[in-house]
Amino acid sequence: MKKIFFVMAVYSLTFTACHHTHEGHSHDAAHEHDEHQDEEAHENIDAIHFETEQQEKIVFAVEHPAIETFGQVIKTTAQIQSSQADEAIIASGTSGIVIFPQGNLTEGKPVNPNQPLFTVSGAGLADNNSNVRFTEAQTNFRKAESDYKRAQGLIQEKIISEKDFLQIQSDYETAKAVYDNLYKNFSSGGQTVSAPFAGYIKQVLVENGQFVEEGSPLAVVSKNKSLILKADVSPKYAALLPYLSSATVRGMDKITYSLEELNGKILSFGKSLNSDNYLIPVSLQIDNKAGFLSGGFVEVSLKTQSGNPVMTVPVSALTEDQGIFFVYVQLNPESFEKREVTIGVTDGIRTEILSGLNKDERIVTKGAISVKLAQSTGALDPHAGHVH
Repeated sequence: MKKIFFVMAVYSLTFTACHHTHEGHSHDAAHEHDEHQDEEAHENIDAIHFETEQQEKIVFAVEHPAIETFGQVIKTTAQIQSSQADEAIIASGTSGIVIFPQGNLTEGKPVNPNQPLFTVSGAGLADNNSNVRFTEAQTNFRKAESDYKRAQGLIQEKIISEKDFLQIQSDYETAKAVYDNLYKNFSSGGQTVSAPFAGYIKQVLVENGQFVEEGSPLAVVSKNKSLILKADVSPKYAALLPYLSSATVRGMDKITYSLEELNGKILSFGKSLNSDNYLIPVSLQIDNKAGFLSGGFVEVSLKTQSGNPVMTVPVSALTEDQGIFFVYVQLNPESFEKREVTIGVTDGIRTEILSGLNKDERIVTKGAISVKLAQSTGALDPHAGHVH
């Protein structure tokens, strides 16, 4: 009996010791877990809370940084010029007095194809050239038409040779073309000069009532669809010009377009210095999809090819504070961290990131300003919640 009692006493002591040991471990584990949570809370104490409901009310997007080739960028300005293929000089087909049939013809006025713009009248002149030309063309056409009809009968009877018939036919077709052209544009008031295509009046070269000779330029009409950008580059970039691959264009509206968005291309670059300013000319061609005005200026960033991949982010992802640049890194769907980054070159659309960001992190690319404002409005009073 004593032996049994001794065994039970030993078992009781062992159980009690084990129970205290497990309680100690449980208490230590709970304490360590609380400390870990406190550390995480301390680490994210500066996190910016931007709720999903707020994100849905604005244009908001997050994405990973891009790893891409990004060569050197040459920043300059360029003057906008109309493409030569997009312009036409309207000339007078006869001598006479220029009349604006629709009143004042102003620069910038839109025109339609075959829209009458001028009338050149010889009325009242001693030598009314337009009337003389029209009368002569009409006479020549009627004679050629009569000869051609008679020759059709003679060739069937083989009275004239095939060669003679073809010559008569050619003379008729030429006389008809001249007469039809003059008849279409001629009236009792003079010769009508029309727009060759849809576009606008770029320049008016004459005044209402002015006398002009045959062939005198009257106006310049432009389609305003294709534009040439004439840029000048410092000679220090001469070695980079053979490696130009693309460009971005920033207009007066402060919107930056890629060359691809404007269906553009780099036409050429100079092989010598411009004698006027000792700079190297570079020419680009673009479609006028952004309402650019010929004669104005735009900012151009010329991009060179590079085989070295770098990290880039959209310009819209960056915010600036006293010359220091930041991005907002997404920690979870509603929490963001303001992160300082070092930037490199930029083309106005994307910017190189030298340090401060990892390629696997997600950053705010649209709506960064709203997150920045949320940081300002969400800052807590350090004394809030304390009882004094």
